[in-house]
Amino acid sequence: MTRPTPETLANSARRARAATEPASDVDHTSTTRGAAVQAAVATPEPAVLSGAGSLVRSLEALGVDVVFGIPGGAILPAYDPLYDSTVRHILVRHEQGAGHAATGYAQATGRVGVCIATSGPGATNLVTPIADAYMDSVPIVAITGQVARPAIGTDAFQEADIQGITLPITKHNFLVQTPEEIPQVLAEAFHLAASGRPGPVLVDIPKDVLQAQTSFTWPPTLDLPGYRPTLHPHGKQIREAARLMSNARRPVLYVGGGVLKAGATEGLRKLAELTGIPVVTTLMALGAFPDSHPQHLGMPGMHGTVAAVYGLQKADLIVALGARFDDRVTGKLDSFAPDATVVHADIDPAEIGKNRHADVPIVGDARHVIDELIAAVTVERAADRVVDHADWWAQLDDLRKRYALGYEEPADGTLSPQYVIKRLGEIAGPDTIFVAGVGQHQMWASQFISYEKPYTWLNSGGAGTMGYAVPAAMGAKVGKPDTVVWGVDGDGCFQMTNQELATCALEGIPIKIALINNGNLGMVRQWQTLFYGERYSNTELGTHKHRIPDFVKLAEALGCVGLRCENAEDVDATIEAAMAINDAPVVVDFVVGKDAMVWPMVPAGTSNDEIMFARGVRPAFDEDDV
Repeated sequence: MTRPTPETLANSARRARAATEPASDVDHTSTTRGAAVQAAVATPEPAVLSGAGSLVRSLEALGVDVVFGIPGGAILPAYDPLYDSTVRHILVRHEQGAGHAATGYAQATGRVGVCIATSGPGATNLVTPIADAYMDSVPIVAITGQVARPAIGTDAFQEADIQGITLPITKHNFLVQTPEEIPQVLAEAFHLAASGRPGPVLVDIPKDVLQAQTSFTWPPTLDLPGYRPTLHPHGKQIREAARLMSNARRPVLYVGGGVLKAGATEGLRKLAELTGIPVVTTLMALGAFPDSHPQHLGMPGMHGTVAAVYGLQKADLIVALGARFDDRVTGKLDSFAPDATVVHADIDPAEIGKNRHADVPIVGDARHVIDELIAAVTVERAADRVVDHADWWAQLDDLRKRYALGYEEPADGTLSPQYVIKRLGEIAGPDTIFVAGVGQHQMWASQFISYEKPYTWLNSGGAGTMGYAVPAAMGAKVGKPDTVVWGVDGDGCFQMTNQELATCALEGIPIKIALINNGNLGMVRQWQTLFYGERYSNTELGTHKHRIPDFVKLAEALGCVGLRCENAEDVDATIEAAMAINDAPVVVDFVVGKDAMVWPMVPAGTSNDEIMFARGVRPAFDEDDV
């Protein structure tokens, strides 16, 4: 284990404290999860302002406490009134970092995250985090500068049609035409982002609109004709779902991220315990139901537990709550759960029946759906309409026992990544927020850390965005400054956005990064091992053989504390050393073996019936048991 010199530690700590002091009076309190606007503030007085001033006053009126961004020519007018604002601006090193930070902030707090960029390449650098937020239904508002109105469409310097570019990956987007409409557009953008099915909204503002004078008044009137999300489900559908749940012999509650978005985790637990039905939680829903709960089968899907995968596959009733039957869960769709009747509840009617036919479609907010299901099931049980699930549980418990998650220690004596992540979860504890990148380390973090509380697991699920972890962890820490935030990243992902550690060091955002350094693009290498005859084309990164970069030195160069651990005996001490440093960001380079794989695994494009427990090992599953 290599530690920096005392001078380095002291300098990092001083920088962190100095950077924090100017912003010490910023209010980081959050509002009720899922609220349409941010924390309530005093209604601002009418005033004559520039469009830029109106923009900043609107953000203040919406209760925004922090934005992540980078100035540039077209958006520069907005940065002048921002200089005097109560809104904290965090200067990131890349616009992608601003977008992921806004996402991490939103996922950790339930509030709308905000990012700002200039026109052209500044705006297009936000495309990836906007697409990421869209896939995972995260409420963010992206504000971009645009060239002046007379120049739009002329291929002017730094012009890009960001409204057109982001049309397929935003819940809605706006091109502001006049300074007078700025307050209304901002209020509508925040309402759209946070209400119904959350998602990203883009507001593009031409430079001359920001510079023009206008009369600012608040609050504006929202004008969103046709936008009426259905929150309360239809009573008939609820009663039919309750009837099916009371009669099914092999039911499963299939829980998706929508339950977290709706703040419905307490209701979910009540429903599960009332019915005794097994629960599976998707990658986006980890923490919605305690991992340690006896009814929890684990995560379903490509790298899910055998019990969760087979539970869904052999169910006679699937009750999907805020889930979308993603391909990583279903495997080959036409062979997924062939004997199951499906109850599908989602706030977005477009999801229902999109991938799997719903026998009982329920449109509504997951919290209201679950609360009304509890009431309807209670009526069923009062009438003694209850089925004994003992046989079903006996089968599932047998699978859980025979095919529990585990791993083999590397034969070459290298450090096991699974062991590192398992100990990280145990030492850091259940109140920690874990933010994962994408790849093997993401799957191991989902498998070997126990998530007992909601909103403690953040990751890029739908888009699978490499480079998500560092800036998202930064955003989460800004939103939850009193909570320990660990980013679990891979050496490939880390090299895409690690420059945001400089932002963390200068802004006093002491995140911790567990870098699972296997010297390769690990998940790609795993597929090459299994499906491409061990032909390792362009997956070795050189971080082992050449130690390029040296992650400890890189961390120190970015103003962080850098540590390294290369053997199992030092894992606990290294994690505890990182946990003890709270006034500067910490990066721990865990040098692990390159041959570890993620198991279980359902190969892409195959049926869930083809699940592999380990390489060359198919679960022994007696068809007569189901």
